[in-house]
Amino acid sequence: MALPDGFLYELKERSDISDVVSGYVNLKRRGRNLVGLCPFHSEKTPSFNLYPENGSFYCFGCGAGGDVITFVMKIENLDYIEAVKFLAQRAGMEMPENTYDDGMGKLRMRIFEANREAARFFNKKLYEAEGKEGLEYLYRRGLPDNIIRRFGLGYSPKSRFALCDHLRRLKFTDTEIVAANLAFRSNDGKRLVDRFADRVMFPIIDLRGNVIGFGGRILTDQKPKYLNTSDTPAFKKSANLFSLNNAKNTGERTLILCEGYMDVIALNRAGFKNAVATLGTALTQEQAMLMKRYADEVIICYDADEAGQKATARAITLLRNAGLLIRVLNIPEGKDPDEFIRNKGQSGPAAFKNLLENSGNDVEYRLTKLKTQFDLTRPDQKASYMSEALKVISALDSSVEQDIYVSKLSSELSIEKASINSDLQRLRRRREGELKKRENMKLSTDLSGRDDKVNTDKAKNIRAARAEEMLIAYLVFNNDMLKEAEERISPQDFVTDFNSRLYAYVAKKVTEGISPATTLSRDFTPQEVSGFYSILSGYNSQTATRQAMNEYIDTILEEKQKLTPDVISNMSPDEIWASIKSKKNKD
Repeated sequence: MALPDGFLYELKERSDISDVVSGYVNLKRRGRNLVGLCPFHSEKTPSFNLYPENGSFYCFGCGAGGDVITFVMKIENLDYIEAVKFLAQRAGMEMPENTYDDGMGKLRMRIFEANREAARFFNKKLYEAEGKEGLEYLYRRGLPDNIIRRFGLGYSPKSRFALCDHLRRLKFTDTEIVAANLAFRSNDGKRLVDRFADRVMFPIIDLRGNVIGFGGRILTDQKPKYLNTSDTPAFKKSANLFSLNNAKNTGERTLILCEGYMDVIALNRAGFKNAVATLGTALTQEQAMLMKRYADEVIICYDADEAGQKATARAITLLRNAGLLIRVLNIPEGKDPDEFIRNKGQSGPAAFKNLLENSGNDVEYRLTKLKTQFDLTRPDQKASYMSEALKVISALDSSVEQDIYVSKLSSELSIEKASINSDLQRLRRRREGELKKRENMKLSTDLSGRDDKVNTDKAKNIRAARAEEMLIAYLVFNNDMLKEAEERISPQDFVTDFNSRLYAYVAKKVTEGISPATTLSRDFTPQEVSGFYSILSGYNSQTATRQAMNEYIDTILEEKQKLTPDVISNMSPDEIWASIKSKKNKD
């Protein structure tokens, strides 16, 4: 059964969307609404709008929209029931008993429990005879027992069945073990096989303290060197960071972004507890946005090899787009943080701190890298360097920041600052033109409905779909006009299936005396909820009148009568002829 309407109404009344969202987004008032930088995509100009009066949000940049439940689902990476539980706990409300199906939530909880038991199992095995090689490896890497315990490190036995047998004894089902990605089925399907074997194990812990997955390092020369948990109902590697649960509690607004688990642990041991790492993948936009919630600045601390430099370049773009300040750490002789600190002995932490304090920002890093590619004693090479350097500078948002680097470039190359500025302005105009072109293309796409993943009929029926959307929005804000509208049009008269379903839902809820927004996130998918709030975002109370409502209905009924190929294919010859005669008589 679904959660009761009354419970959801009270939950939303006690979960003011402005209070909830302001914990994640810096909001500023604009008239009766609030605006801020969207937490779901990278942007420099605020397009995230909050509407306190109807308890909703909508981003005109990425199309994310919904109510307070939808917001929590997206920002905390929770399913519907978990988001409701999150808000209920925040509001001091008890969840209704036995009134909802929480199958996915229960499976997720079982995965958390299985992972927790697996972490205990791995840690126990590390200190037993069969884990000797794993423990010796960690000791060689300079990790004492207190650090091993703090991070819950462990060892997965060489046997491919040890963990499965252990979890079965604890009453976990094969389905739960496979769902947690702790095992997979053998080729013949008869046995479960441990996913991790003969590896040092690194538990991945989320911000609530749940073990959500593992990374495992092989102790032989086999490949892959590191094996990570695949995505599960409890874990999404592109949306989590290793040790962020530790880093967020340091009180600092700076994060050190490392390449791997051992670097993070080594930095923690040296006193730098604000270190995090990605989980076996390149940095993602989701991870950059996650870091933005806990930091104002990120220091990139990747390896100096070619792969590390490419990863640094990618990270700079993502972190800048997320609105973070960036510094890039260069470790001498291409060493990684772990090796650098250990080689320095007792002075390692102080030496690393000195590197941090003297690290340059991302612009200086990119310009320095560029400079190594050109021979500045040659005029043609100097011109090429200046051209490439200006591409970096022109991408900066701050004109003050641009002026600083133009001055440096002028001094460095002995070129008049006015000449450099002239070239910079030309680049800026070109960039602004390209940006305008992209904005126009997006607007054109949005208006055409070509990319509408929710209302897939929209692009083929754009006139009808627009009228349907305006009618739905009008009735949401003018409930008293529903009866008059229903006398003229029914859901079956709608041209597009999604809008037909939405109109029927709105009509049903209004008739029951319930705001459609109260239960929408319960009864529709997150994408469909965003589609609904996209429709509401286009409502204009100045132009939405009773006469306009009737014009919307006229348009829908008119479009419904058109003989489209899809309609014709389902009609008999007599029906086609009757429709043509009817249209001629109307004309």
